[in-house]
Order: sequence, then C-alpha cells, then structure tokens
Amino acid sequence: MGEQTNLGRYDLHTHTQASDGMQPPADNVRWAKEKGLAGVAITDHDTVAGLEEALEEGRRLGITVVPGVEISTRAGGKDIHILGYFMDYRNEVFLERLEKLRQARDTRNDLILSRLRSLGVEITLDEVVATLGRPLAPDESIGRPHMADTLVQKGYAKDMRDAFDHYLAEGSPGYVSVPRVGPAEAISWIREAGGVPVVAHPGLYGNDELVRSIVEKAKPAGLEVRHSDHNDEAESRYAAMAAHYGLIPTGGSDFHGARQGVIFHGDLGSRSVDSQVVDELRRAVGGQK
Repeated sequence: MGEQTNLGRYDLHTHTQASDGMQPPADNVRWAKEKGLAGVAITDHDTVAGLEEALEEGRRLGITVVPGVEISTRAGGKDIHILGYFMDYRNEVFLERLEKLRQARDTRNDLILSRLRSLGVEITLDEVVATLGRPLAPDESIGRPHMADTLVQKGYAKDMRDAFDHYLAEGSPGYVSVPRVGPAEAISWIREAGGVPVVAHPGLYGNDELVRSIVEKAKPAGLEVRHSDHNDEAESRYAAMAAHYGLIPTGGSDFHGARQGVIFHGDLGSRSVDSQVVDELRRAVGGQK
C-alpha cells in the first residue's frame, strides 16, 4: 500500500510485546508511518504498558497514536474481547483492575500448561518466557501465542495455526477458561476511565445473537466491523448491525507480528478506517454513546 492510498487512514487494533505481539510498541508506530497510515492504536491485552513508548514515537514521527486496550471478558460461554480507546491510561483504579485481569491470565496460563503436560506435551513457563528472547517486563503478560511459539519450537506443532488447532484454541484439548468479568463490567471500567468501549471482532464468536445481547445489555459505543478475520459478507453484516444500534463502526488488523514467518490475524494496516471514525471516537470520550 502506498502513502497516498492510506492517507487519513487508521489501524485501530494492534498488539505489541507488552502483551502477545512480537514487536516493541515503537516498531508498530514506525511501521504504520512507513505504510502511510495517519494513525495507529495500541490495544494490548489487559495492559497499557506499551502506550508511553508508542505515544513518544508517535510524537517523534508526527503520526497519531490512539491509546487503547483490549480487555478479556466472558459471556455466553465465549471469551469476549472489549476494546477501549482514549481512556485515561494512568487512572489508578483502571490500572488496578487491569492488574487483576493479568493475575487471572497468569492462573489460566498455569492451568493450560498443566493440561498440556497431562497430554504428554512437556513445556514449562520458563521455556515460554525464553522464547521472548528478553526479560518479561512487570506489566507485560504471557498469552497463548507465546505458548504456540514454544509448541512449534519443541516440535509439537508445525506452525502457529497447527498449535492453536490442536492444543490452544477454544474446543481444543489444552484450552482453559477461567472466571472473568462480563462485557458490561469491562465497558463500565472503560467509561469510568474516560474512554470509549467497543466490542471487538464479533465474527470470531460465531454467535450474532450473543453479540446483539451484549450490545443491548452492555451498551458499548462501537462495534469492530472491519477485522482481518471478517470476510466481505461479515463486514457488511456487522456494518448493518452497527448502524441499527447507532454504534461507531471501527476496524483494525489485530496485528500481532510474524511468528515462524506467518502474520497472525493480519498485517498492520491491512484493515483500517478513515479519520471520520476516529473523530467519532473522540467525540464519544466521556459520553454515553
């Protein structure tokens, strides 16, 4: 994609090393700049540890960095992710809540590794951390993609997709779900921190009635219409759903970087929205839309 093609476009869903992405936050910003994007959101899982670095790089390069987060919740027997944008990422109450979520993630990781060992798959947390090639920072967290890396490196899977399909995806033998907050609670946390809540990648849940129920009960401000795992039909369907409920139609790649040469979800900038969507998000800051 050239610079002129992407002028005024934003990728509102990317991950960094602060959670389960492969790149430092500054690299996401530099890559967005190289692709001609006007801006990029950093939306790490249950942490805002990468935001300061990204914002500093954005100021240096003259590219907008949208502060974000992706909160893990549970509803209807599904893991539901809630994106937050433009919240006060220094808010102490918000940070304490995210810390508790990361503690739940740590518990889940221990249970996954225990279940894998019961299947004869011998990997340890130390081995998973070692795949990072660097120390784990205090506010960073280990996720399933890190475990998938280790499964591939130790020969238990041929690639990332194989690791998820056989061991880590929902419904696979190594999958574990721990008690989590509901979407409504996460949405209220984001609002209380002055941010704008959005239901992430509804197409991944395989249950549009559940998505509608969450929208009607939890009242987010937006719905992620454009996503690397949504085909054209799904994007049209969710655009109609967003319009029906008066939600901001957001979008992003869900970029995590490349593992074993394969980009998980989508390349940075492969899904984006124009500046009008970002303007809508800004106007919704602190509001009840």
